[in-house]
Amino acid sequence: MRVVIAFATLCLATCAANKKIVCYFGSWSVYRPGNGKFDIGDIDPTLCTHLIYTFVGLENADVKVLDPWQDLPNDYGKNGFGRFNAMREKSPSTKTMVAIGGWNEGSAKYSAMVDNAELRERFADNVVAFVKKWGFDGFDLDWEYPNQRGGSAKDVKNFIELLKVMRQRFDRAGLILSAAVAAAETSASQSYDITEMSKYLDFINLMAYDFHGAWEPYTGLNAQLHASKSDSLETRGLNSEAAVKYWLSKGAPKEKLILGVPTYGRAFTLANPQSHGIGAASLGAGAAGPYTREAGMLGYNEICEMLKKGGWNVNYDEERHAPWAHKDRQWIGFDDVKSINAKAEFAKQMGLGGVMIWSIETDDFHGICGEKYPLLRAINAVFLGGKEASQDQDIVDNNDIPNEVDESNNSDDSTSTSTDNEPIPPPPTPSGNCQVAGPAGVPNSCDFVMCSLNERGELNETPMKCHPSLCFDSEKLVCDWPKKN
Repeated sequence: MRVVIAFATLCLATCAANKKIVCYFGSWSVYRPGNGKFDIGDIDPTLCTHLIYTFVGLENADVKVLDPWQDLPNDYGKNGFGRFNAMREKSPSTKTMVAIGGWNEGSAKYSAMVDNAELRERFADNVVAFVKKWGFDGFDLDWEYPNQRGGSAKDVKNFIELLKVMRQRFDRAGLILSAAVAAAETSASQSYDITEMSKYLDFINLMAYDFHGAWEPYTGLNAQLHASKSDSLETRGLNSEAAVKYWLSKGAPKEKLILGVPTYGRAFTLANPQSHGIGAASLGAGAAGPYTREAGMLGYNEICEMLKKGGWNVNYDEERHAPWAHKDRQWIGFDDVKSINAKAEFAKQMGLGGVMIWSIETDDFHGICGEKYPLLRAINAVFLGGKEASQDQDIVDNNDIPNEVDESNNSDDSTSTSTDNEPIPPPPTPSGNCQVAGPAGVPNSCDFVMCSLNERGELNETPMKCHPSLCFDSEKLVCDWPKKN
């Protein structure tokens, strides 16, 4: 009996040790204002088994440093790479990595590189040299996405050829190789040969978020865990459970699959403040927050500060396992301690390799709403037996947060939030089409543009097209039948 107990104890310890908690760090957060400004020194490396610095870029077959002032140790630099890797002095077991790509890098130049055998070889050699020069333990591929966004159908096979070459080089150098991947079947099925790619990666970071957002004409949850009975057939696959089961069914080893969870929410502006449930009509992106300054997106740190000030109606969908809140015309779907805990428990029950967060700097890292890093601590409690996250951080269950809106106290400004910081008005785009975040018409055209804020608080515009039989209506802000003269 004693032998059995000792073996079980050893097994539990080994299982916990093999689980991964992967933490992405968005390096641009060092430029955020006020309480949102994140310094590398704010990282607690003991809460992560793997820390990933984002992003570097691609130039031909070379790794390109995108922010030398922040990343490099020169006379004017902040030595971000060096300070990041020094986190291992506080937590020797933590591995540090650097990621290439991201949404803003696009897909076309990665497609061109992998289509050339010589460039694939050069890229693999250059990556190894880069990682060793700056002292990282590994490299993360975040190509968004093969065979999409300007890519080619050949990307699916060529991506495997790239991974084969990189695996050879990385094994010789003793380095870790991972990839961040599209989660939902609708996207992943276009981009990956999952069985083959799994052979060459040490682990796979499943980006199980952005299932819904302000690019849709109705409110939706950013990263719901399960489908709801009320979800349409088209949206039944847009949840973490469906994504995980798809990847496993296509050959991803469960021990290599890391479930991604967001430390941010997606925000909408309601078309009608009286209609505010999940699936309510939306005019587009919600107001930008004071720190992230991007319309339609709010960090958990911004959300918890907003909700603590009151005036919001906060709800939790027990079927989907996700919270959402609304005030006036503003609507947010997000994650809190309760929903993150549910996702971590799900990952554990499924036997997955661990949990990944995007990203560490939008957790409540200052502990303004309670203890520091509540979402990350919730994951640690489930996987590594850490201290259970404080229930004060569970916004829905916090008695200090009113669950009913007092309409008499609501501002007449339908886009106001409950923070002391008013949303920052961005400058219009050079074309003049974008004045505020959300959809905007293009003069003398049936097309429109989607206006969104970047990290610097500036408006970007993305050209969009209506169905050929429809025209954008600048009053309704939707594609509609052309008006008869």
